[in-house]
Amino acid sequence: MRITTSSARRRRAGYVTAAALLGLLAAAGTPAYAATDGSVVRTPDAPPSGHSAPAGTAGAAQGTAHGAAQGTAQGAAHGASGVPLGISRLAQGAGRQVAITIDDGPDPRWTPQVLETLRKNHVKATFCMIGTKAQKYPELVRAVAADGHQLCDHSVDHDVTMDHKPVAYQRQQILDGKAMIEKAVPGVPVTYYRAPGGAFTPDSRAIAAASGMRPLGWSVDPQDWSRPGLKAILSAVEGKLPQQPTVLFHDGGGDRSETVAALKEYLPWLTEQGYGFSFPARTAP
Repeated sequence: MRITTSSARRRRAGYVTAAALLGLLAAAGTPAYAATDGSVVRTPDAPPSGHSAPAGTAGAAQGTAHGAAQGTAQGAAHGASGVPLGISRLAQGAGRQVAITIDDGPDPRWTPQVLETLRKNHVKATFCMIGTKAQKYPELVRAVAADGHQLCDHSVDHDVTMDHKPVAYQRQQILDGKAMIEKAVPGVPVTYYRAPGGAFTPDSRAIAAASGMRPLGWSVDPQDWSRPGLKAILSAVEGKLPQQPTVLFHDGGGDRSETVAALKEYLPWLTEQGYGFSFPARTAP
């Protein structure tokens, strides 16, 4: 009888210790990350539901295991803020919707031309801005917001090797970039984060989602930044489009005259083909 009582006490002590350790990890905000895009990224400050057994009981141990499995499923879809962790590549809405995204600005020469083209075609787009450029040209950030376009954080200075850098560096690039854009237009939300060159990591997606920004990718890339010529750009974006495409263009990083020319032809073409325009999916997987 003594042996049985002693064993039971040790088990109870073990449960209490384990529960205390889990609580400390959650308080510290220690993340659990998986290695590939679209896989599990779960932060302990968003505890999974469905396991309310009190600490110090066998039910707590079972609940922890069940909750971890359930949290894995939830974490694959949403971060602590409720923003999905997966990279958005679809336009919002059903049917023939297209999301136009504009990267690497704002630029004093090209951004106004892009804005004018969008305005003439009654199109709202998502502008993925580099923090240092937003800081340098705040009036352009305000012009973009005033026209009803969405804002996207494209990091502080477009370091395409971010995915090989420490998590602390990634966090600084993401959050400082967001702050630079927000400073130019106080009160206007920055609703997306696009990694430079698309170089996302599980950490960067979790950091973005935790601050309310949906990780943003694309599904159509005409590589207009490389200046392949107007014909090549139009061929790439007018080919067989995927369902609800997110199309990538640029208003910064160099001579964007081909991009402006392409938008002037592409946007009316989309309308003629029966497409509508929306923003990238933000709350759906």
